[in-house]
Amino acid sequence: MNQNGIGIREESVFDFSGKTVLVIGGTSGINRGVAEMFATQGARVAVASRSQDKVSDTVRALQVLGGEAAGFAADVRDTAAVGQGVAGIHDRFGSLDVVVSGAAGNFPALANELSSNGFRAVMDIDLLGTFHVMKAVFPYLKKPGASIINISAPQAFIPMMAQIHVCAAKAGVDMITRTLALEWGEAGVRVNSVVPGPIDGTEGMARLAPTESIREKVVDGVPLGRFGTPQDIGNACLFLASDLAGFITGAVIPVDGGWAQNNCGGMSDYLASLASK
Repeated sequence: MNQNGIGIREESVFDFSGKTVLVIGGTSGINRGVAEMFATQGARVAVASRSQDKVSDTVRALQVLGGEAAGFAADVRDTAAVGQGVAGIHDRFGSLDVVVSGAAGNFPALANELSSNGFRAVMDIDLLGTFHVMKAVFPYLKKPGASIINISAPQAFIPMMAQIHVCAAKAGVDMITRTLALEWGEAGVRVNSVVPGPIDGTEGMARLAPTESIREKVVDGVPLGRFGTPQDIGNACLFLASDLAGFITGAVIPVDGGWAQNNCGGMSDYLASLASK
């Protein structure tokens, strides 16, 4: 059992033995949970983030769960560093079967109080960073057969106060998903987005819901009545990367217990209140 409550499964409908999976941003939170899920299903897993210490820690954990693992430190805003890191993973493990791109940045800020640099910072990490990852991995994807999964957010299609930067960036990420589904379909590469809801045990949720009363309010806004877990997102990624999803591409799939259907439970007002303090 690991920090996200994920243990090795004795039986599974998925088998990623012999497959190579790269998870960008895979050293913490949701993305680490996704990396660990693939490791439990036999994949060779590589992770990347800005912190070499976090990369090293995650690689050790993945080796305990599944076997072969590797990683590299790079900032997704640095296209040369991302390209060099991806090339190194290819040299070690061969063609990439699955790429999960999940690097992201967020903070609440009302538009009139948000600087150009603040807006640009989120756009550069979320949107430009996704573009850099897509450009870097394409030459090394298994063709046909590779699956790309971009980690999006409900802000991509639900406007929220104090989130103008994130709404713009994540909407762009989903359009990258849809556009590349068109452009890369001929090569047999599928590209989809997963939209997590409120996921417990992550740094982001700890910041957004620091007290028990706020946690209860978040759960009240989820039709299924609970927080999600990194394993919930990992399960969705396992499905999208598997042959069971072989005819799915260009899809934007919420994995959120119905949270988006409920307008994210009034999260817009709450974020605006944080930003105005």
